[in-house]
Amino acid sequence: MSTTSKTKRPTIRDVAAKAGVSKSLVSLVYSAPQTVSEYRKQLVMKAADELGFSPNFLARSLATETGTFIGILVADLHNPLFAQIVDQVRLSLEAKGEYSFMTSAMLSDGAGSQILDSRTVSALIDLRPKSVLVVGSIPEIHQLSALPESVSIVVASAIPEGLVRATTVRSNDETGMRLLIEHLIENGHQRIAHISFEDGAVSHSRREAYKAVMTEKGLAKYIQIQLASAATETAGYEAARNLVNSKSAPTAITAYNDLLAIGAQGAISGDITVVGYDNTFLADLRQISLTSIDPANIEIANKAAELLIEKPSEPIKKGKTYLLEPRLVIRSSSKSSTSLKVVR
Repeated sequence: MSTTSKTKRPTIRDVAAKAGVSKSLVSLVYSAPQTVSEYRKQLVMKAADELGFSPNFLARSLATETGTFIGILVADLHNPLFAQIVDQVRLSLEAKGEYSFMTSAMLSDGAGSQILDSRTVSALIDLRPKSVLVVGSIPEIHQLSALPESVSIVVASAIPEGLVRATTVRSNDETGMRLLIEHLIENGHQRIAHISFEDGAVSHSRREAYKAVMTEKGLAKYIQIQLASAATETAGYEAARNLVNSKSAPTAITAYNDLLAIGAQGAISGDITVVGYDNTFLADLRQISLTSIDPANIEIANKAAELLIEKPSEPIKKGKTYLLEPRLVIRSSSKSSTSLKVVR
């Protein structure tokens, strides 16, 4: 009776023997490469490559108390803003020899709404990451409080309601809305409306910033907020139609994000200006050419990566908030028109 032999998967011991180093050194090359000299690191990597060795980071993380990877939870994989931040974070982590594991934190309920994927969040917690990044706003973020206190939690481009230990890195919304409104005023606008989204602390923050700047500029009587059913292009279209058909139609519309603004562009006539927020790649498309706020996504990502790698001397009880300064990117959607009359 013949049997089929199976090729044994090389182990960390095999790599150590071939490289002529200790098993603990091989382990360090994969878990903390920054602590190993370049010569020894290359020695181990060459041996691993020749043997076809590939470490199982998740298994190793489960076998240790400190964890060997950084977990990344993304609120919405379809949002180009979050994709840009995640890509840059992973590049920064890779450059430091850190390994990351990314997954979506949300599921579609079939009716177009996003709901928390509790099983995925629980699975990430069970895998024992050494730190966790949350990109965007997710409901019930307090579930992450189940992570050990030694695990740093960083939230990028969102406000972590109910999770005080989380450190936040995001755009300064007050500055961003001020740049948009001052730009519109310079172009002769006063009837400036705002399309927002009811859920989420960031949308609330931008609404409040809009109201504060309009009031400061003496335009309180023109404050007009239209709540969209979701932060999507379709919802932006519907919200803009409501504004255009209202008794006091605006001459300019600001939006909570680029997706809402792009939707609004499809509902207006050419004499109404629309500006967005987030400066996603969509805003730069020639057919769209949307004036938007660049919230410093690359800087947000790099700062988040830095915080994820840091090892606090003691558990963080109350996280800090890092507000990065945004900039205005002017495109065709808000170019000044000499025919615009100031409405008083």
